[in-house]
Amino acid sequence: MLLNNYQSNIISIIQKYVNDGWILSFNFSIDPRSDYVGFIQGSLEFLQGSRLFFKEYVDLQESIEKLSYSFHYQDSDNNLIFRYDNANHQPRLDYIDHKHIKDKIISSEIPDIEQVILEIITDYLS
Repeated sequence: MLLNNYQSNIISIIQKYVNDGWILSFNFSIDPRSDYVGFIQGSLEFLQGSRLFFKEYVDLQESIEKLSYSFHYQDSDNNLIFRYDNANHQPRLDYIDHKHIKDKIISSEIPDIEQVILEIITDYLS
């Protein structure tokens, strides 16, 4: 998949939830390194002032490979609600892909932007 197609998919997903009234505003940027590799980042403002900050460094040559990523969701007072990422930790975790929920860290699958948006809507806004 080309990077510009991946970008278009993300923007289409975000726009769907803007149109439905869940997302009030968003920003999005991409730093292409090639036609298939790039750094994507952005933020979404939800109802009640909560925000999702996301970044992905992706390689799309063979499949969608997220070399690094973070989906950081916080409330209107900037308190962490959850964060998915694959950052290294000290001491090391027994898994790479993980989710921070308050003071806990648990193993997780690598989410995509729509899964994270749906989790926010279902678990925190509905």
